[in-house]
Amino acid sequence: MTAVETDIQTLQLGKAIGAALHDALEADDKVFLMGEDIGQLGGVFRVTDGLQATFGPQRVIDSPLAESAIIGTAIGMAYRGYRPVVEIQFDGFIYPGFDQIVAQVAKLHYRTKGRVRMPLVIRVPYGGDIGSVEHHSESPESYFAHTAGLRVVTAATPQEAYSTLRAAIASDDPVLFFEPKSRYWSKGEVDRTIVRDLDTATVLVPGRDVTLATYGPVVQTALQAAEAAADEGIEIEVIDLRSISPLDVDTVVASVERTGRLVVAHEAPKEASVSSELVASVVERAFASLQAAPERVTAYDTPYPPSAFEESYLPSVDRILDAVDRALGRRHSRSATGSMAMQGGTR
Repeated sequence: MTAVETDIQTLQLGKAIGAALHDALEADDKVFLMGEDIGQLGGVFRVTDGLQATFGPQRVIDSPLAESAIIGTAIGMAYRGYRPVVEIQFDGFIYPGFDQIVAQVAKLHYRTKGRVRMPLVIRVPYGGDIGSVEHHSESPESYFAHTAGLRVVTAATPQEAYSTLRAAIASDDPVLFFEPKSRYWSKGEVDRTIVRDLDTATVLVPGRDVTLATYGPVVQTALQAAEAAADEGIEIEVIDLRSISPLDVDTVVASVERTGRLVVAHEAPKEASVSSELVASVVERAFASLQAAPERVTAYDTPYPPSAFEESYLPSVDRILDAVDRALGRRHSRSATGSMAMQGGTR
């Protein structure tokens, strides 16, 4: 990647992540990248394409095939004042490094009474809908959201990918940055002067009838559901959570106080998930505002299926609209195209 004459470009989400890495490497000599095949190959998704040629093999490092060693080396480098950014090649490959992340990365700042910082970013391509298999299509974010001491964030658009990753690399806290691999090729404008915070959700579409909170790869699906619902006279307020841990409960509660209804959608399985925590928090803080029980649209509580079945496994526009209708007290059946045959009931 070369320097650009303007700060605003139209980029794919994957290229926006590459731009963020380029600009962070250029801005701070303490930043370095490490991961399997990220150098000469440019990563399996070509996110880091050209970075080793620009910054050299000592700052864009091809690592051995050993996730625990990648994380362990990054811990030592962060101890020495560097700002490592490491890539886990696929979501399901993170488990060999799990102990390092939850027992060391998450704990060292607290364990040393603040004397040691862990300015470490762990990039994790995650999620399904790419026609791949188990360990290449998973959503393991709930494991890490449960672990105190970690920030867990994601991005749904090229701009958010660029801005959030720059903020993550600048943070003195350890950050897991989950990248929705099914959206790597989605395009959008990116202003490379914008660096976002790591904590706040964003209201993407205002609405008065139902709050729909989601993140990462399901954001685009939620926007499509909101557009389809608008054709039926239903206003869905779509919220991109952005931060998985900590959750911006304030923004969701403020929305539910207006709409009276909540639907939460994500690709991870339902049990002990981000949706579990968000629903519980909203019930604790806005119970009196709820006019219906919250609904959840998630993957099923099974291992990730063969790719031939993933369309039924992942949240879809129809499944989200079904949940919206249940929250509104409507009974119906939807076709594969999302049309509705009413069987009675009112809003």
